[in-house]
Amino acid sequence: MEKQIDLYLLTGFLGAGKTTVLKEILKLSENRKIGVIMNEFGKTGIDGGLVSDRSAELIEINRGSIFCDCLKLSFIESLKDMADKPLDAIFVEGSGLADPSNIGDLLEMTATLVGERYNYRGSICVVDAPNFLEQSQDIEAMNRQIKFSHLAVISKNDLVDEETIHAVAERIQDHNSDIQIVQGAFGRLPFNLFDQDLRKGKAIQSDDTTNKKDNKPKTLTLSVFEPVREEALEAFLKQLSPSAYRMKGHLNVIGKGMIQVDVVNQRIDYKAAPEDKETQLVILSKIGPQIIRPIVDLWETHVNASYKLRN
Repeated sequence: MEKQIDLYLLTGFLGAGKTTVLKEILKLSENRKIGVIMNEFGKTGIDGGLVSDRSAELIEINRGSIFCDCLKLSFIESLKDMADKPLDAIFVEGSGLADPSNIGDLLEMTATLVGERYNYRGSICVVDAPNFLEQSQDIEAMNRQIKFSHLAVISKNDLVDEETIHAVAERIQDHNSDIQIVQGAFGRLPFNLFDQDLRKGKAIQSDDTTNKKDNKPKTLTLSVFEPVREEALEAFLKQLSPSAYRMKGHLNVIGKGMIQVDVVNQRIDYKAAPEDKETQLVILSKIGPQIIRPIVDLWETHVNASYKLRN
């Protein structure tokens, strides 16, 4: 029998730090040949370039969730393509709003095409310590991610106190009493994942996913054609944030050059980015297409730089 490829699923809500955890895992891959399938709701993926230099293969699947009927065949086809490559492991990074409840069904469908090529090693859910307690009350996808995972990684634990970490761990166990919980500041796990059997022989669960074509969030891309002022950009982001699950992209800021912008739950993070990045901001709406008017009004009021807004 041909050697199997280890398959890992990586989930977590928007901004929890999935890509940071993935980058840290890949640092420990040593001589292993790794593939990555990265899923984003936006038309253009932002994070793919962050891991492409560390992985043997990268496939990006955008504009929806790979667990939804609208993209699940693309996901299965990507697994089929990866099965033909000399890889040791594949990491599938789901979108922040992914509901992976039907992962068992999707793996069964894949097996009909490629046989027993994959060894599903389990699902890792990255949990954002500062925001999880509030977000998990309203967002069912977050709770489903935990329910169908084998390892929960509490990220950004350096930003909260021990009492909050304890409350986060309790909430996680409310949704999945069998899950292993670790802390992972800066994306670092307390062990080498490749040495772990996350599933421990447990059967792969499966259920209907809540990711449906008719509840797919509206995603817009704001392309920007000139440098912007930092204070103007910040005013725009702060006022638009309550209407968006997430805003992420690269912009040219006067006096700073190219930066990566990441906004979740009204928290705005900036960091330096390569100058060759396309200047655009991907916006995932909480309020559907009604967000278009606030985007236009706030951008023209505060930033007033040339732009184009597209689906």
